[in-house]
Amino acid sequence: MSGNARTSREKWGGNIGFILAAAGSAVGLGNVWRFPFITGQNGGGAFVLVYLLCVLLIGLPIMICETTVGRWAQSDPIGAFGKIEPTPGRRTRTVAVLLFLSAAALLVCRHYGQGAILMILSLTLAVRGWRIIGYFSALVPLVILSYYGTVGGWTIAYFFKGLAHSLNFTTTEGAAEVFHSVEAIPGVSVSYQLGFMSLCAVTIWFGVRQGIELVSKLLLPLLFLLLVVLIIRSVTLPNSGEGIRFLLYPDFGKLSAEGILLAMGHAFFSLSVGLGLLTAYGSYLDADKNILTNSLIIVTLDTGIALLSGLVIFPALFSVGMPIDQGPKLVFQIMPIIFNSIGGSFGWFWSSSFFLLLTIAALTSGISLLEVTVCCLVDHFHFKRRSATVLAAAVISAIGVLCSISFDDWSRLPALQRAITFLFGGAKGSMFDMADKLSSSYLLPIGGLVISLFIGWGWGTDNVVRQLPAHPAAADTPEPSLAARLFWGIAIRVVAPAAIIIVFLHTIGWL
Repeated sequence: MSGNARTSREKWGGNIGFILAAAGSAVGLGNVWRFPFITGQNGGGAFVLVYLLCVLLIGLPIMICETTVGRWAQSDPIGAFGKIEPTPGRRTRTVAVLLFLSAAALLVCRHYGQGAILMILSLTLAVRGWRIIGYFSALVPLVILSYYGTVGGWTIAYFFKGLAHSLNFTTTEGAAEVFHSVEAIPGVSVSYQLGFMSLCAVTIWFGVRQGIELVSKLLLPLLFLLLVVLIIRSVTLPNSGEGIRFLLYPDFGKLSAEGILLAMGHAFFSLSVGLGLLTAYGSYLDADKNILTNSLIIVTLDTGIALLSGLVIFPALFSVGMPIDQGPKLVFQIMPIIFNSIGGSFGWFWSSSFFLLLTIAALTSGISLLEVTVCCLVDHFHFKRRSATVLAAAVISAIGVLCSISFDDWSRLPALQRAITFLFGGAKGSMFDMADKLSSSYLLPIGGLVISLFIGWGWGTDNVVRQLPAHPAAADTPEPSLAARLFWGIAIRVVAPAAIIIVFLHTIGWL
């Protein structure tokens, strides 16, 4: 990137704007929708404790590394990692060879999709160096947002249905009928999905300060306020104490090895690490901001809102005697039943408030995911921001339409089903399911793994530690202490890569 481009680069208006935007990227449907139902399926408090430990030991170090690289390079993810290592060195080629051999092993074992991904990664790494992390950073959010926008559209639909008193069902059959009327009718599902993407695109259109930062300052406090209101209603219900105990009291007898691995994976994914988002946001951060302090605040907000979401859901579940292990349908089908059971004539109010909360959570993440792709187009491919926004939103929306029309099965996309079956050994579920699996099981772990390997063994943990305080380039900036270097060296070089590899092997069925 040219010097002029750097000079005119947008910046956050203040530290609060960066913190709220980064926290908003992490506080998405994963925390408000996914965290409660996987907690319910895996024993409650013990799962939560393992999740919190994994956030600190795995998620936080990689979050700090991504933000550090972005601020240091003042560029999009592709340019940032390319600046650190303009041409592939000996270590890079060694890693490329190891990845190539791993890809060959996967191909021999007939894991064609996984093998192809690693093969492309290894060859690109050998030729282009660590810019591959940046290319992954542009690709992963595109895949995630394509199906995430579908769920975001459902939250908007349910919010309006709540206001219209259309969520007044009290049985699972009635809940399933309403959900079917949203997701199974292509015109309805696609319309709401495009509406959700339009809201994300309009925000990105106005840039960092007038778009992302302004919207984050409005939505995050509103999200917190809605959480507090819903928590007050939930914890004042009869027998709500049992739900609070389930969430906060660790009973390790209910925690399985499967639950531990799931907690590790969710800790990694819930912070939005491994997809270049924090690299892009870090590139808009001034040198007078302390990355370590900001990262700790962001992690606290992210995990805090996940726990608060649990305090909305579990006391209500226990109060009305509903099962706690409902899975993904918990939010869209079970929660309205609960609100109608406890709210009297105000069930519509609690339902619409809850789905407004979900809509805000979805938007804050969707905006951030779109910004990664736009940032790469602007910085690396020299698009104007508004042109990049239109292009990125159009491509993602087009893929998202395919996810929306095939949520139930592949009946509308048979050719695509055959292709994916050949690559990945089976196209179970739908394109929506495959997009989710591709991103969460393959692209995100691989992206996070190469980031931790590169930072730990390529760029070096000393460079990360030097960038943590405010004004890292100042003459009086002290050298990193031995304790700090040891901690980050172990966390980035050993703990994070090992944990990601374990999670990856588990998700592909090898562990």
